Amino acid sequence: MNSSTAYRSNRPYDDSAFDGLLAGVIAVIVLFGFVMVFSSGVSGSIGQFELRFSHLLKHGVHILAGLGFMFLAMYVKLDVLQANSKLLLLTGMFALAVLMLPGVGIEINGSTRWFSLAGVRVQPAELMKLICLIYVADYYARKQNSVHLFKVGVLNLGLPVVVVGVLLLLQPDFGTLVVIVATTAGLMFLAGVRFGYFVAAIVLSLMALALIAMLEPYRVERLLTYQNPWADPFDSGFQLTQALMAVGRGGWLGVGLGNSLQKLSYLPHADNDFLIAIIAEELGAFGVMAVMILFALFLWRAFRIASRALEKGFRFEAYLAYGIGLLLVFNAGIHVGVNTGILPTKGLNLPLMSAGGSSMVTTFIAIGLLFAVDRKTRSRPRIRSMQRKES
Repeated sequence: MNSSTAYRSNRPYDDSAFDGLLAGVIAVIVLFGFVMVFSSGVSGSIGQFELRFSHLLKHGVHILAGLGFMFLAMYVKLDVLQANSKLLLLTGMFALAVLMLPGVGIEINGSTRWFSLAGVRVQPAELMKLICLIYVADYYARKQNSVHLFKVGVLNLGLPVVVVGVLLLLQPDFGTLVVIVATTAGLMFLAGVRFGYFVAAIVLSLMALALIAMLEPYRVERLLTYQNPWADPFDSGFQLTQALMAVGRGGWLGVGLGNSLQKLSYLPHADNDFLIAIIAEELGAFGVMAVMILFALFLWRAFRIASRALEKGFRFEAYLAYGIGLLLVFNAGIHVGVNTGILPTKGLNLPLMSAGGSSMVTTFIAIGLLFAVDRKTRSRPRIRSMQRKES
């Protein structure tokens, strides 16, 4: 007598579960950025072109390295990641503190944000964005039943963020701190902190950031320059005026791919901190809108994954997915705001598009974790059948 017996495999995830739309959006963003990094380096001089081609090759290597880390992150056990969130936070703090030791940190343009690891320049602040996000997601997942209390929902979480902020300001890296605070605030709201406490936390954070900005003369100068960059277009207002000229010259349709003038040694960091200005000049307002639409699609898919995780009771995974979406979009939003004169000048790259090794690799790790959440919430234990003979 033959009968069919079903059994469940021990594999927790179904490898076929995959958000194809999210992968497509990410691929378009990366390829778009690769083209624009290449375009920002074309200057018409053979020698400079060769130098920039080498830089483009380096950018490609960073993308490949990021993809490798992304695939590793896709298969991370999220419960293990959650269990080690505090250890990750302490490790990140330690890395930031080590930068301040004599002879360890590499100083560039007055900031000590990098150290060399086996010949590779590493920026711990970039990884700290993701580490803080993981910690906050774990914190609110564990404290969900008491998040309505001010001490739990706001105060206790604010203390480690303050420590991270102090370490970042010692570099100094005000931009990364702003992104971390914004992402934390977003998760605070989504976790269900009382609205009054949430507003109070936002007001206090804004006051603290404003005070920090005013304590440093160069930050005050940036704020004054932001109000009227044309008052000193060849010194303090140089970056912003050059970016605004690039944006204005592009109009609606742009001057054509590769035809930017501002990238010709006028606009500093054209392939990094001011990439969107080059996009605006060469591809116009429609090019900038295309970038914004792509990041909006990314946020939609990240929130969709988070919502599905929340429906299935995976709170840590949900907050992690929410946070990854917010982290990248806040970072991109500040980049666009700075390039277009909406926000004061601050060096922040465009995620997945700008040149920069640490940022590219960290962002791909975050995306890998987002795919890990997607797989976990989509998957069901596979059911296989086997034939067993019975007499």
